[in-house]
Amino acid sequence: MSDEETRELAVRTLLPLVRKAARRLKRLVPSLDVDDLVGDGCIGLIRAVDSFDPQRGTQLCEYARRLVVGAMLNGVRRMDPVSERARRIVRDGENQRYSLAAQRGSVPSAGEMEKRCPGYRRAVAAAHRGQPLSLDAPLPRGEALAYDWSDDPARIVERRLERARLAEMIAELPQRLRQVVVMHYFKEASLRTVSRRLAISPQRASQLHASAIAKLKRRNDAAPHRA
Repeated sequence: MSDEETRELAVRTLLPLVRKAARRLKRLVPSLDVDDLVGDGCIGLIRAVDSFDPQRGTQLCEYARRLVVGAMLNGVRRMDPVSERARRIVRDGENQRYSLAAQRGSVPSAGEMEKRCPGYRRAVAAAHRGQPLSLDAPLPRGEALAYDWSDDPARIVERRLERARLAEMIAELPQRLRQVVVMHYFKEASLRTVSRRLAISPQRASQLHASAIAKLKRRNDAAPHRA
């Protein structure tokens, strides 16, 4: 069998690996197109077959899997209208923002975050502009539709007061309970992740979560409500 035939056989044999990786990424990010992923993955597969060196002690299947997934991710990055630098600034800024919120009990303003992370405002604006919207998907985190101003003004004011009251009740929680609530509901971290970050057991994180919710409910029930 010639080298060209051996090369073609290796590519054909590993094609199922490309399709499997594409389907897996599709499950993680439903907006991706499987055919595009397979196309980029095939380029990575061909590079893997051509550059594979068995003397390095790595199996072709494992080596090809890394290059295939890498090629797919590179293809996804090329489709992103937001630069990787802007994405990185937003990630770092949001991590600092939620960390400060957990410590203080209040969320830092955009102006303060700009001082801590220069370029934060511009990066957030770029990320929002580049965020695709779908009628079948929820709005991006932090986004909301404008209120219908034809609605009852009293109801609009009531909703604002309810959000302000909730923020006050969270701020009044003990520090550890406040950290659990902020990380779980505002940073969208699972309780297992919360337990790792706070260096406590998952069971303890669950207990703190239940205690925080119970305190918030009692304070809400005890608060005067308008008729």
